[in-house]
Parts: sequence; structure tokens; C-alpha cells
Amino acid sequence: MKKLFTAITCFMFALATKGQIIQPTFIDSVLTTDNRYLKVDVYRPASCTGQCPTILIQTPYNKNGFKLAGLPLGVKYNINSSNYIFVIMDWRGRFSNTAAAYAGNPSMGKDGKDVVQWIAAQSWSDGKVGTWGPSALGKVQFATAKENPANLTCICPLVAAPQYEYQEYFPGGCLKTEYLEQLDGLGFGMSPFMLQNPTRNLVWQFTENSTYRPDSIFVPALMIGGWYDHAIDPMLRFFNGMRNLSPAAVKDKHRLQMGPWAHGGNGTAYVGSSQQGQLSYPNAAGDNDTLALKFFDFYLRNINNGYNTTPYVTYYQLGDNTWNSSTSWPISGMSNVNYYMHADNSLKTSAPTLTGSALSFSYNPNNPSPTIGGATLRQDLVQGPFRQDTAVENRNDILVFTTDVLTQDVRMKGKAKVTLKISSNRKDTDFAIRLCDVYPDGKSMLVQTGVMRMRFRNGFAPADTANMIPGTIYTATVDIPATCITFKAGHKIRVNVSSSNYPQYNRNMNTGGAMYPGPSTDTLVNPVVASNTVHLNNVDFSFISLPLDLSVGVNEIVKNEIEFSVYPNPSSNEVFVYTPNNESGWIELFDLNGKFILSEEVTQTSTKLSLKNIDAGIYLLRYKSESGVGVKKVIVER
Repeated sequence: MKKLFTAITCFMFALATKGQIIQPTFIDSVLTTDNRYLKVDVYRPASCTGQCPTILIQTPYNKNGFKLAGLPLGVKYNINSSNYIFVIMDWRGRFSNTAAAYAGNPSMGKDGKDVVQWIAAQSWSDGKVGTWGPSALGKVQFATAKENPANLTCICPLVAAPQYEYQEYFPGGCLKTEYLEQLDGLGFGMSPFMLQNPTRNLVWQFTENSTYRPDSIFVPALMIGGWYDHAIDPMLRFFNGMRNLSPAAVKDKHRLQMGPWAHGGNGTAYVGSSQQGQLSYPNAAGDNDTLALKFFDFYLRNINNGYNTTPYVTYYQLGDNTWNSSTSWPISGMSNVNYYMHADNSLKTSAPTLTGSALSFSYNPNNPSPTIGGATLRQDLVQGPFRQDTAVENRNDILVFTTDVLTQDVRMKGKAKVTLKISSNRKDTDFAIRLCDVYPDGKSMLVQTGVMRMRFRNGFAPADTANMIPGTIYTATVDIPATCITFKAGHKIRVNVSSSNYPQYNRNMNTGGAMYPGPSTDTLVNPVVASNTVHLNNVDFSFISLPLDLSVGVNEIVKNEIEFSVYPNPSSNEVFVYTPNNESGWIELFDLNGKFILSEEVTQTSTKLSLKNIDAGIYLLRYKSESGVGVKKVIVER
């Protein structure tokens, strides 16, 4: 399949470029420390008559692909437009470097170090080397940096983190079927390891500990990712690790850019493209290259372009479709707000008050809920935001919970978490979540997904796993990868609950037996249909917790912010609002969707506001007077 993928990729590139091609200036060979030769393509601009900085790209996908696709960072087929020499090499054991492979061959990082030092010794090199590349081409940059070659100056990995984490491959304990199948098809051969280690055992703990080494990155890194990628959380964890654990001289030089992008690899969605699934972000197109070139110019060409003063974190706010910045990740100032699922399929900030209410659905492994978009990788699947209302939400194997129409923008920044109270008639089953943004015309656009395999409800270690007792109520906690999105006024927030999202996630056979018989990434052996129930009452309630920015929204109109106080808070019956200077005005109460609840005129310093007829939840209290506006959060308890 690897050869087929390469042939198809080259053919697609040839069609897209109408036969354009770029040839390397020359081909050379690098003698490694173990006395093997690695072939490299060298692209040298005509303007580089003396010594120039170099960008190294190490690929497992055939360096000849760059002849057809063109060089990155906007160079394409015009090498003479570049300020950099490009050196591109195949990984050892692949394509032009197949012959260099042998049992026990050195690590990719050691090969990267050898090539960096070879570049620095060439007459055309000024001794400064940076690296660039997405996905696997990004992972190898971290491995190279870990070897600390003397002339490596900076690295720019895209949609990649170096560590191997259990939950990257088994989110919620459930195998990413299509992801692993694509990796196998690309020649990485990871299935045997994964299928032999489906729990977070000692092998996984060792793997995680040995590959998570942010303290080993001694050069500035610019990490670039996308909100529709599958490596979001590992990237964010490693970036934070570098900011905290890298050597003191470099930790403040690391930067992160998160854009409205998918992983890439097929179709029109990739890092830097405008079209992402069924949505378009033209104002972010190519911004990854712009920042990367600024990064390389600063560190490789010594250009004082202000890169060193750029924010540590630059992120794209979906919905608002704007670039924002932060000094850190997670973004500070967020408040976790619960949106509760109700038996009428509504999603509200108030908890259910009914007794015993629940909704049930059937899940048939032979007819699973289909994967339509999202953080996929397999070549036959689409990537990015796609509508769920046309092929997913119209099925009978899903529960759909939706807010009222939002009367103001709701800004989410971070990781959502879904807590479900569930029961089933089977020993094991899955619960799959799709978080969606519903447009005024009814389009339900996918934002993020998550899954939990119920045998892992107590943890992912071998000793943690346990089958369910049919009919017993359990808690299912589903982690949702981080994102930044504004659900705009006029839209709705939607949470879909099903028991499959296939082939993104493995199909649970519902038997409680072996998960991957064969062993195989996708085998059904005597599967059974499950009847699964989500409980939605005042004792066993289910909800999604969203990290929201409550500093904007109702109080966006604030010009002169007024300080006032509310007591007691939380409260169940009434609160007293204390306003300054005995100034007349109005206090108004809104829910977190911006829906108006009630108001009271202010005529004295202390004003009583009754909460007796208001559902439990979090509300925003706004005080308006001629002097300005102030907003406070009020918690109503029942």
C-alpha cells in the first residue's frame, strides 16, 4: 500500500501542477557515523554564490515527491526565489536510502545529527541549519534535536509531537481504527505493537516516559498545529513541557501557532489551506508559512524582524475567524460552564429537575454511526468540519441535544469534557460524542469528537478494566480535544451522543470479550446489539462542561466598567446587589446563552433580587447606570 500511496500522491501532484517539476541542484551522499551513505537532494538558489543557511527536511514518503509538489514555504518551483538552501533526504531504509538499512541501525535522530553536521561542513553552508516538516517529518525533527547537533539552530515541526502516548492511539481506551490502518498503509507497521498492548500497561508507561523529553530540546522550536488535527493535545502538552523544562537559555524562545487547519495528506484540507472540509478560512491561508519564514529569518539569517517579541501562543478563534494571542496554554481566565442534557433533547445551563428521566437508543456493530469529517487520516475519508445533520443526526442510533438559539456569542477556549450517566444491557459498549456548531440554516457542523470504552471507565491500566453489570448506572467521562471556537449569536450548541463513530474509532462488539480478535484493527466476532441509556434526571444527570470566556459576551458593550458586589453568592432564594454612590440604574439577569431572565430598578445602595423561580445554574448579572456598566457571575443553587 505504501508504494500505491506514493504513486497516487505523485500522480495527484503532477495533475495539480500541470506537469511542473523542480530538479535538485545536485544530489550528494552523507557518510554516517556507522559508515553508511544517505543520499540527499540539494536545492541551491543561484543567489547563494557564497555561504547560505540551510533548511533540512527528512521524509519517509520519498524525497522525489518534492520535485512534483515543489518546495515548501512558498518557494514551489522557483528555488531562486528562496533565501535558503533546501536539503531533502529519505529516512534510512526508505526509497533512495533503502540500502542503508540493517538490523539494529541507528535512530533517526542520530541520522539527522549526521546530516546536520555534514551540511555545516559543506563549502556552501554558513553553518546554520534549521529543520521543517509536517507529521512524521515533524516527529523526526524532535528526534534530531534530542541528539543536540552543534549546528542545529532551530526546528519547525507542523502537526506533530515527539512523544508516543497511549491515548493518542486509544482515546478513551478505544483504538483509532482508521488512523492506525493509514499508518500501516504508509509503511510504519505499528499494528502489531498496538494490538499487543491495548491497555496502558508497563510497556506503554515506559514508551511515554522515554519519548516525552521536552528537557532535551536545546534550540528554539516553532510548533504549528490545527484545530481539526488529530495531534492537538499531544502538541499542547509538549509545548507546555518545553516552556517549563527546556534549558533556561531556550525555554522562552519556543512558540506555538494553532490555526483552523486539518492534518492534511489528502483532499483540499491541510496546514495553511483556505478550504477546510465544508468551511473556508481565507484570512488564515498561508499564515503558517508567513510565521515560519519570520522564524527562520530571525534565527538563520539574523534579521531583526521582531520575531523574538511575538506572543508565545498564537491561536485562531473559529467562529470569530480571528487570530488571537496568549502568554500560555491553557488560556487563563476561562470558566467551566455545564450545559445539561434534558429529556426533551434540550441543552441548558440549568440542571434537570425531573425524576427518573432517561433516553435510550440501540447500537448495532454491523451498522455503526458513520465518520463524516473530523480529525481523520485514512485516504478514503474526508478531513475537517463537515455537516452531521445529513448522514449522522438523522439516524435512529443517536441522541441529539441542542441549546436554544444563542442571543449572544459564546466563546470556548480549551478542552471540553462530557460526563454521562449511562446504563446498558451489555457487558461493554462505547459512548461517542460529537460537539457541533448549528448554523441558522440548520447546518450542524462538526467541531470535535471524543469516545469512551466503558470497560475503561475506571482507568486504562490492565487492573482497571472491568465489564459492566447490565442495568447498572455508571459514569462515562469523555475527554474532547482542545479547540477555540465562538458559537455565534443566532447559532446553537449541539452535543450528539451515540455508541460509534466508525471508522474513526473501533467498533465495540458489546460482548465484553477480546477487543481486537485476530489480532486485527477491525474484526467482528459474534457481535450483539446493545440497548444503551443516557440518564437525564435530577439525581443521575449528564452534561458537557465547556471552558468559556465570560469576560466577553453580555459585557462586551462595557465602556466604563463599574464595580459592584453581590451577596450571598451562591444563593438559592435571593441576592442583594450593592451598588456605588446610591446611583439609580437597572440590574439585569441573563443566562450564559445571553437569554434575558429578569430585571430590577436600582434606586438605593442595596437592591434585593429574588431567585425563587429561577433554575439552578450560572448566570450573569449586569448593572447599568449613567456612569457605565458592570457584570458579575451569579450562581443559583437548588
